[in-house]
Amino acid sequence: MKISFQKRSSDEKKDRRGDHILAVLYGSGVSNTSIKINAKEFDKLFKEAGESSLISLESETDKEKYSVLIHEVQKNPLTRKIIHVDFYQPDLKEEVEVSIPLIFEGIPPAVKELGGTLVKNFSELEVKALPNKLPRDIKINVEVLKTFDDVITIGDLVVPKDVTIMGDLEEIVALVTPVEDVEKELEKPIEEDVSSVKKEVKEKKEEVDED
Repeated sequence: MKISFQKRSSDEKKDRRGDHILAVLYGSGVSNTSIKINAKEFDKLFKEAGESSLISLESETDKEKYSVLIHEVQKNPLTRKIIHVDFYQPDLKEEVEVSIPLIFEGIPPAVKELGGTLVKNFSELEVKALPNKLPRDIKINVEVLKTFDDVITIGDLVVPKDVTIMGDLEEIVALVTPVEDVEKELEKPIEEDVSSVKKEVKEKKEEVDED
């Protein structure tokens, strides 16, 4: 995967013209450099690469080429359009820590047959690996959740041998909860409020009777 770039001028408004996104390049063996990239090209690339795939960042005007990770993406809070990108060139011989998205696949039997609710405690996890060994995502087969006692922990996740998942291996990533338990948790505050009102009414009635 690759994307071309141009070095920025001193005129920010001019640099944004032509559907460009402002960006910065920094990291191992490279000086901080202000650049700009094509917005449509980057949108397509970001959907494919995410933040864990090495990208070839290539100059449109000379032979400069960098192996980078998408380190940070800033969006306009109103339009949600991407307005700035940080590209980081890592040392390819040193491990880096990156958040990897989790992809939950399948339907748990405990949901399909027992009517439970799938609970996902994480949407992404931090991993450590060499830059060229980072996975695009971590796939999790939730069809192993056959009963309400079954759980999937961090230690159960399957990743390449060169990748280390950071965190407690006993921590639960996914499980299926009975619907009644969820409903009880939702109703609990209401029941407590009703009980409290009934108690208050009873106390006031007793005060009136005493008078």
